[in-house]
Amino acid sequence: MAHNLPAQADSVNVPMVVDPSSLNLPMVVDPSSVPSSQPSIEVPVEVPEEIAPDMLELGVQLDPLDSPHPVPWNWVLATQAEVGTSENFGPRYYRSQSLISPDGQYAAYSRIQMYAQPELYRSRVTSVMFLENLETGDLRTITASSPLADNPLVSNQDADMPGTIAILIPVSWSQESDRILARQFEGMFSTSDASDYAVIWDRRQNRTSTIAPERIQYSNAVLLGWSQTNPDQVLFRAGELGDEHPPVWAVDFMGQTALAYEDEPMVYGQVMNQVWAGPQARW
Repeated sequence: MAHNLPAQADSVNVPMVVDPSSLNLPMVVDPSSVPSSQPSIEVPVEVPEEIAPDMLELGVQLDPLDSPHPVPWNWVLATQAEVGTSENFGPRYYRSQSLISPDGQYAAYSRIQMYAQPELYRSRVTSVMFLENLETGDLRTITASSPLADNPLVSNQDADMPGTIAILIPVSWSQESDRILARQFEGMFSTSDASDYAVIWDRRQNRTSTIAPERIQYSNAVLLGWSQTNPDQVLFRAGELGDEHPPVWAVDFMGQTALAYEDEPMVYGQVMNQVWAGPQARW
């Protein structure tokens, strides 16, 4: 199944509009109370009923970067608020929906862990993505090599710092089902530091690559999907804080970056809603 996604932020149907210059990651917003024309949002931390901790998060979701492929941000905020009131500091878990490859052979899904503390700047969010062979039952893990990625095989002091956010979720298979594209969202709580990386696993070469726009000036990049023009490239929306219409860039597997003219992002695969998707048992 292929989907053609809009490339510009102002053409994406999202539950809120955020002025990037006021981006504040710990923000909690009640979507029903925000007019679509509102240019910026600054709301104190509170948890509306729409994002209660036991919500399954299978409907409309907010996203810190206004991404067409949102991370479970409602759950992150609700979990932080719950821990702050209950003082139960154990880890919390979330399982994403499965993305089935076009040939029906593989499923990709993520498990997200949040280690919440009373002080937001000390909380941490990490994740791991799984690839399951639906014919054999074999399971493998996919990890990014970006600055805040939590890779158990590689020591990374930056990833262990309090306040880090590193969420990896599947975005799209290739049309031939031989590659998968995932979004690695990274940031720091209580700051405006946030950006995306693209993580690509190549089944034929059994290789994982992590890429982002290079040799251009930007503060925030948002992964959009595969390039419709060139399937060996991915598209990002990337620019500086405050840009109303940041440009779209095409990035190849080596990181070479060029402006994308008259190109559109594409995603492939079928999303499956398993009964275990959403918040998990606390311990």
